[in-house]
Amino acid sequence: MVLIGYVLELWLNLLSSNGGLLRLITNFFTDYLEDAATKAIMFQDTRVNPNLIVVAFRGTEPFDPEGWRTDVDLSWYEFEGVGKTHSGFMKALGLQKNKGWPKEIEQGINQKKYAYYEIRQRLRELLQKNENAKFILTGHSLGAALAILFLTMLAKHEEEWLMHKLEGVYTFGQPRVGDNLLGGYMEKKLKQYDVRYFRFVYCNDIVPRVPYDDNDHDFFTHFGPCLYFNSFYKGKILNDEPNKNYFSAIWAIFKFVNAVWELIRSFIIPYTSGQEYKESWLMKIMRIFGLVFPGLANHSPPDYVNVTRLGSLPPSLQDSKVN
Repeated sequence: MVLIGYVLELWLNLLSSNGGLLRLITNFFTDYLEDAATKAIMFQDTRVNPNLIVVAFRGTEPFDPEGWRTDVDLSWYEFEGVGKTHSGFMKALGLQKNKGWPKEIEQGINQKKYAYYEIRQRLRELLQKNENAKFILTGHSLGAALAILFLTMLAKHEEEWLMHKLEGVYTFGQPRVGDNLLGGYMEKKLKQYDVRYFRFVYCNDIVPRVPYDDNDHDFFTHFGPCLYFNSFYKGKILNDEPNKNYFSAIWAIFKFVNAVWELIRSFIIPYTSGQEYKESWLMKIMRIFGLVFPGLANHSPPDYVNVTRLGSLPPSLQDSKVN
């Protein structure tokens, strides 16, 4: 699966690639197999005052079997007094077999790296060098789930100094990460530490609508407000996204009509919004595929990028603080 992915990516980027099959095979065995499954990037903006540190978790790559295994592991991991969480996401973040979630672990050179502990340590080091700095957490898809669960672990480990340094959590296309009890716990922590939590959902994106949420919230459920944007990038703040479990006969016609409009929009958006919004032919193919399964096409990063650049909220809500 991974090798097929490398071949496909090489073909898609053929005009800009300098390597061949040998380089492809070398990258396959060195870059992928030896890399950790969970990836994140950290950078610091020193131009603003106070300095801002961004921690961005990467979402699932199309040909990453470890990522897909993480997504479909729907078993529960339960924290006493906190709630139940998505076991696959927790394992990707740093849950250790037979050890659970100790507050501190050994982090020597020869020790296995766990995303939560590694990122937390680097944040400590950066923030100690600049006491006025703040940081934010963000991510798309799987990365969005890891971002909010990273905050959950900071709260569970009572990392008050880091929690006070956290400016906000911004997630895009985030799946549900836990049960109703977890949601109540996190809403209290968000309010206690004055942390902003923005959960962006674009149109018919299927991922924020999984795993399943029943009316009694016995299974998975979201917490915090939803910043929902339609296909015209017009937004509003809701308690939950419309058609919250995606599969609905009532919504089927609407989703199909909307997919047709998005395909048309992909050709006209450079003229209505500017050439920088021109979509690639690969994205147009995704739009065509969206005529059959709009939920997957709507999950693509370009629409979430457009939400941040072209999106708008009602004037009465633009200056509102969402906690």
